[in-house]
Amino acid sequence: MIYKTDPSSIRSFLEDTSNLKNGYSPGVFFPETVTELSELLATSVSSNRRFTIAGNGTGTTGGRIPFGDYVISLQLFNRIGEPRQTDERSAVITVEAGVLLEDIQKKTEANGWLYPPDPTEKLCFIGSTIANNSSGARTFKYGPTRNFISRILVVLPEGDALDLSRGSCKADEKGLFRLNLPIAGEITFKRPQYSMPDTSKHNAGYFSTEEMDLIDLFIGSEGTLGVIVEADLRLIPLPGTVLSALVYFREPDELFRFVVLLKQSREVLNPRAIEFFDRNSLGFLAGKYPEVPENSAGAVFIELESTENKREEHLELLFELMESCGAMTDESWMALDREDQTKLREFRHSLPLLVNDWLSRQQESKISTDMAVPDAAFRELFDFYKSSCEQHGFIYIIFGHIGNAHVHLNILPRNHDEFLRAKALYRKFVEKALQLGGTLSAEHGIGKLKSEYLVEMYKESGIMEMVRIKKILDPALILNRGNLVPERYLATEQPVK
Repeated sequence: MIYKTDPSSIRSFLEDTSNLKNGYSPGVFFPETVTELSELLATSVSSNRRFTIAGNGTGTTGGRIPFGDYVISLQLFNRIGEPRQTDERSAVITVEAGVLLEDIQKKTEANGWLYPPDPTEKLCFIGSTIANNSSGARTFKYGPTRNFISRILVVLPEGDALDLSRGSCKADEKGLFRLNLPIAGEITFKRPQYSMPDTSKHNAGYFSTEEMDLIDLFIGSEGTLGVIVEADLRLIPLPGTVLSALVYFREPDELFRFVVLLKQSREVLNPRAIEFFDRNSLGFLAGKYPEVPENSAGAVFIELESTENKREEHLELLFELMESCGAMTDESWMALDREDQTKLREFRHSLPLLVNDWLSRQQESKISTDMAVPDAAFRELFDFYKSSCEQHGFIYIIFGHIGNAHVHLNILPRNHDEFLRAKALYRKFVEKALQLGGTLSAEHGIGKLKSEYLVEMYKESGIMEMVRIKKILDPALILNRGNLVPERYLATEQPVK
């Protein structure tokens, strides 16, 4: 096993895209096998070590940044298998945790299969996307990563390697899981006792539902319960034809009506992605794309899967829907071939780059939201975002996954006073989203940056349920301390199982 302590080798493990500063670590371990990782964890107590698990640094919540703990990097777990067809409509592929999502997508598509989860960041490790239950634009049709994981191999904090296939270990009618492990011995514990929000995207805290699968407790647990080292991913046939469009609107009400009708068209058009750009987002993009119409109040990006036989019918239905909602049809962008769709994807992904370039000249970090609410409450949250920002005179953009009632508000401070006022306003956004029955995080997770806000969502009783689960699977509290659960709650007495 490789172990590095020199500052030049450690430096890159002290940061991610969260802008969280001041991380530090005695050293970084690079295990190459499950046995090496198991032994490293099994001897953690005797060697007086705690660990932070490092993905590829693409996270936004500081989850991989250590504050005194050793780092375990999974970058050498980088083997990728071949797709294996399981029936007419599905296949699986076995991958190790350090394989890049981009490489998985390229390999599966070259073999005629699709791995539907599609986070915007392609250079993330697949293990991190599982630990974070990542999602993205395609979540509207396919759901999050959880829906496409059929097996994981997870190394538990005491050194046990637990091979979990979906359906192999489920909570019984009393909510109990039962495990018999070589090192930890017999373990019986109850699933987390709290309710989940009624949102189509949710990534905040441990998953829990009646008769749940144990595999789902680890998915989305942000590396606090074990280290996912291998997984079987479920694949579906690669769609024959994909149609994309960017539809502009002069009036916000027409845009929102169009989104509602699109979401109701699942049995006909069945879009796989419905994304939103507000007027201010389009203003940023217009600097690079002068064809963006000046009089647009916003735009909706759509992706839908079709076939050669259905292509014309789907296009005709989409145009009818656009015209019925007063869309700017002549100015809208229809991407019907691979080349044009690549250009449209570049348009979508240009926004954060343009925003970051603007921020680099302001010397302040953006304040961004990741909340989602039930569909019926979306417009209220959106209007609250907009009116609050305009009342404060902030520069801001709103964009993202409107199909899942989940958009990102980015406040772009011009000075430190605006940054502090925006940070205070963020707490009000949290309160509003929770009041509407929403979630604190729909896709980015909690990490270290949002752990205190998680208390507002679950209250202390819910946080102590997470502590109970954590202390059962990680009794010495060696993994990813500071992520999800605020440190002060881990100092309480050992809870009853």
